[in-house]
Amino acid sequence: MAWMYALLALGTVAAVLVILYRPLGDYMAWVYTSRKDWKVERGIYKVIGVDPKTGQTWQAYLRSVLALSAIGLLLVYGLQRLQQWLPYSFGLGAPSEHLSFNTAASFVGNTNWQSYSPELTVGYTVQFAGLAVQNFVSAAVGIAVAIALVRGFAYRRSGTIGNFWVDLIRGTLRILLPIAVVGAIVLMIGGVIQNFNGFTPVTTLTGATQTIPGGPVASQEAIKLLGTNGGGFFNANSSHPFENPTAWTNIFEILLMLVIPFSLPRVFGRIVGDNRQGYAILSVMAILFAASFSILTALESTGMGTAPELAGGAMEGKEQRFGIIGSTLFATTSTGTSTGAVNSMHDSYTALGGMMPMLNMMLGEVTPGGVGSGIYAILILAVIAVFISGLLIGRTPEYLGKKIGPREIKLAALYILLMPTLVLTGTALSFAIPGVREGVERTSIWNPGIHGMSEVLYAFTSAANNNGSAFAGLTANTPWLNTALGLAILLGRFVPIVFVLALAGSLAAQDKVPPTSGTLPTHRPMFIGLLTAVTILVTALTFFPVLALGPLAEGLM
Repeated sequence: MAWMYALLALGTVAAVLVILYRPLGDYMAWVYTSRKDWKVERGIYKVIGVDPKTGQTWQAYLRSVLALSAIGLLLVYGLQRLQQWLPYSFGLGAPSEHLSFNTAASFVGNTNWQSYSPELTVGYTVQFAGLAVQNFVSAAVGIAVAIALVRGFAYRRSGTIGNFWVDLIRGTLRILLPIAVVGAIVLMIGGVIQNFNGFTPVTTLTGATQTIPGGPVASQEAIKLLGTNGGGFFNANSSHPFENPTAWTNIFEILLMLVIPFSLPRVFGRIVGDNRQGYAILSVMAILFAASFSILTALESTGMGTAPELAGGAMEGKEQRFGIIGSTLFATTSTGTSTGAVNSMHDSYTALGGMMPMLNMMLGEVTPGGVGSGIYAILILAVIAVFISGLLIGRTPEYLGKKIGPREIKLAALYILLMPTLVLTGTALSFAIPGVREGVERTSIWNPGIHGMSEVLYAFTSAANNNGSAFAGLTANTPWLNTALGLAILLGRFVPIVFVLALAGSLAAQDKVPPTSGTLPTHRPMFIGLLTAVTILVTALTFFPVLALGPLAEGLM
């Protein structure tokens, strides 16, 4: 019976995504290739002094990304530090310097890691003027960088890869904003709250007094999911009934997370002029997603241990209204898309079950990944797969008519190596530095031993991959973790963007090489299988030794 529900849930989500794949993908491709600007867009260009007809080199594109993100970082940090003087602060004081830095880095980096209880820490002005704005901007930045890389494959002998400001504004106004408005309305219909009420005291059935927070939740919920951001308005995130009231809103929120990432392969195919290439990338994403969901569901449904076996499954930390299937599908989606939202507590999953969300992130979040970041991550892996195949057959590797030479493969290799370096270094330093280790073990870790190590590993995996979810058994609001995780977020977001844009510039400068009899077809099942294998071998197996010290060791005890 459980597997029938799992297939129905997965089939429902897949059916909607299949219906939306072509129209949404074609629309997004038009957004980034159209030569016509809307009137409101032309007004914005005049205000910021941008010529929309002028392309940018990859270096100029990168400078624009970094400049905008630096301004956003300062604004979000400043709003938090000035919170007590802002309207709708409800008497909440300013977060500490290290917490404000962590939160600013998190939301600018499309991570939305939260080392605090939102309803007790940040007021509504910070929520909608700082955090919600960055939910739009950081998502639009991710899509813009992905489109720049796709142009690198499509352009010939070009010194430019597009205009960042045009890509940013179009992505925000034409894609994210209208879908988020519709999503917010649907969520309000489903029972998600949207108000500016403060804290409302109520009397419980036992006669005690309880304070119920309100807030503009539906509007922020829609963009947090659509933009694969993930920060919750409440500490319980999408397990809170004000954020996710029913089983059908749960499915709708899953669709919001998946709809853009699973449509971007269509955009890729349209812009490079071969829709088959998009279907190949989509197939790899879908295969890995379905496999992860199936394994996680099996582990949680037949959880090892006395309590799970008596209960018929591991229900600790899961909402009754969603059950195991609704929880595992949400967890697979959020950790596979760099969203970080949760409707169940991953820390309460079985040992091996808790490893699966971690593995989704360790894959580089390409199942299907975040908005923009998922498609450019898997295209980097495709470059590596083509390079490996070229070595096997003794030919110069080519992908979509572009030669993959030493410069291209170095950039791809640096991209792949960065994330494991950040994760393993951050985890190691947390236990290797004597003073830091004492604080982590005494203050941060609630579950000492193997599981505690897994909590820290999960935190750095989440930060370096710009996911934002947590095992939830870790107290991260400490100077060390706020600072270290904040740095991991910034480095994990923007250093890969440097490599992606440099690769885009290198590819755009090339002419296209006509295919020959020795050219590897990159739209057929053989390449789909090769790319799937490369994704698993190059990314996930890098972490096997540390997983053997954490969730694998715990699960096999």
